[in-house]
Amino acid sequence: MREKLSPSNATTIFRRISTAIAVPFFIFYLCGPLWAAVGCDLNDPDRDVERLFPESTSYRTIYTSIQQKGGDKLMQKVEKRLGDKFHGLYETIDVPYTIYEIYNNKKKIGYIHGVNQKGQFGGIQVFLALDLDGRIKAFYIQKMTSQYASKLRDTKFGRQFIGLTLRDFDGYDVLTGRASGKTEQIRNPAPEAEGDFRAALRATKKNLILMDEFVYSDQHQ
Repeated sequence: MREKLSPSNATTIFRRISTAIAVPFFIFYLCGPLWAAVGCDLNDPDRDVERLFPESTSYRTIYTSIQQKGGDKLMQKVEKRLGDKFHGLYETIDVPYTIYEIYNNKKKIGYIHGVNQKGQFGGIQVFLALDLDGRIKAFYIQKMTSQYASKLRDTKFGRQFIGLTLRDFDGYDVLTGRASGKTEQIRNPAPEAEGDFRAALRATKKNLILMDEFVYSDQHQ
């Protein structure tokens, strides 16, 4: 004779089964992002491309990574050029990078590329609009977790980057924050957020180096 399952016992068993199923999923939800490389895309590409490149009529999206373009050898080269080691979720060898190739009718006129960067108070996303020679046409902080974000995201701050190239940022030391040449003229609008200011400059230099390796070196060849 089968033993009848009382309502209280059924509830207990159901809770145990639910917990056994839910816990692994909850752990995966919490830890999953820690295992994944973090990319950087424009929130609204159609709107942002038009804003950063007013003369554009279309764009093409290209996806790449350091792993895909050159692996460990390229990673070491990028780190040497940056003057700092890559570290954390934002700088793994398999981080996917999104490059927006910008066109005016059928003529290519430039690129937009963004990188993630660890800041003083949280993550920062720095995008650069670049002409075909690698010169900055526009500087755009899409995301910044900081109480001083409005000052660093202000267009007045971003205008200081216009016209600069990777050669100009060769004179910026990302570890000490020391600058020379044109980068020395970039002023921090939020002295209280010195860490975020330096992070924005590091992200800009990293962005320019990656674009040089991903795009401009191929063009020269």
